[in-house]
Amino acid sequence: MKYVLSLLLALPFYVFAQDCKLKTKKDIYTKEIKISTGFVQLGGGQVSIEASKSEIDFMFSLGSEKCFDDASTAAAFFEGTKLKTNFKNGGTMNCDGLFHFTFRNTNPTQYTLQSLATKKITSIRFKDNTKKESAITLSAEQQQMLMDLTGCIINEAKRLLQ
Repeated sequence: MKYVLSLLLALPFYVFAQDCKLKTKKDIYTKEIKISTGFVQLGGGQVSIEASKSEIDFMFSLGSEKCFDDASTAAAFFEGTKLKTNFKNGGTMNCDGLFHFTFRNTNPTQYTLQSLATKKITSIRFKDNTKKESAITLSAEQQQMLMDLTGCIINEAKRLLQ
């Protein structure tokens, strides 16, 4: 009976635990550990979130016909509000359709990064170097998945700081 009672008391911790399936790799030259979600399909593109000791990088792949440079921007729109967050491309100039949101890995977590983990994003609109707009629209399932993956990466990235 004691075991059943202790199991019931521990159940809430298991229910709220996130199922984080992250990939860990160690750079062969710098010996730096990086964790990644791998590429995840979204409506109109893909995203991969990678964290190292110094930064957390969201890399969006929108197709090879898109060119982005350091003046390219993206706007993330949140569910249920008119609130949006603007980002500049944190990656290199490319015509491979790759756009990066880059954050420093700090403790405490930056507000903008924490918002990505706690608020559902309905869409992200990207402007390339010709000011042409492309959009990723997320389904309800993809919104939750992106929030969960961001939360997982943030938690695991804090361990890299130690």
